[in-house]
Amino acid sequence: MSTCEGNSCSSHIGLIAGGGQFPLLFTQKAHASGYKVIGVGFHSETDPQLAQLTHRFEWLYLGQLSKLIRYFKSHGVTRVLLMGSISKANIFKDIRPDFKALAFIAKTAGTHDDNILSSFADFLEKQGITLVPSTFLLPELISPKGCWTKRKPDRAEKKDIQQGWKLAKAVGLLDIGQCLVVSNGTVLAVEAIDGTDATIERGGRLSRGNGATVVKLSKPNQDLRFDLPSSGCTTIETMHRSGVNVLVLEAGKSISFDREKMIALADQYNICITAVTEDEIHG
Repeated sequence: MSTCEGNSCSSHIGLIAGGGQFPLLFTQKAHASGYKVIGVGFHSETDPQLAQLTHRFEWLYLGQLSKLIRYFKSHGVTRVLLMGSISKANIFKDIRPDFKALAFIAKTAGTHDDNILSSFADFLEKQGITLVPSTFLLPELISPKGCWTKRKPDRAEKKDIQQGWKLAKAVGLLDIGQCLVVSNGTVLAVEAIDGTDATIERGGRLSRGNGATVVKLSKPNQDLRFDLPSSGCTTIETMHRSGVNVLVLEAGKSISFDREKMIALADQYNICITAVTEDEIHG
């Protein structure tokens, strides 16, 4: 039975929330815009604060698809967003797949992120639930084109940006990760299951204080509804601590949190942040 309140369920929006601040920001913006957020979070991943901000909230374990679908349908939810991070390490140790999840896994071609997410979107559609872009209501988070900081990339760094971009896209095509660290034409680290911050730290150790460039991009043909590469103040702090001094983002296809604070921090540490488009690289 639907628990819609008021005139209809049209103001209800579902949220499947991982970790990080993205789900919190969305919920606050949705509330201010007149939406009632019906949220789902995952044990050991989602910020507990989210349960207090949403109109309704349910805690699940990864793999509880039947419970997720029943919950959204009981509240008349027909549109959902998928946002926030899920630790890949936890996927292997904190998952409780039900029969519906096992059937979904069996039908999914491949175990790469893109395959799983696209298949999940199709699965939701068959249940009468549409997956909408994660930047719904928050277009201001999309990274704008240009160099944001006082520090600009020098000639050697521009060459690293060119090469790093092409290599990061190649890595993305294999669905390995979304970023890499490069210095003087040599790739020092490629993102894997350990995530972006760990990749920056590995690259920084190998650069031995000689500086390096982080290139973080969307994957080729990425579905822009979910899994957009993101960065924020933590990224800049990690770069500073690791001796990495240039951050390259993909304009229009990445998100950046607390951008003004992020830029101020980068200027303080003499770090360059630049958001580039594919046309600029190949132009």
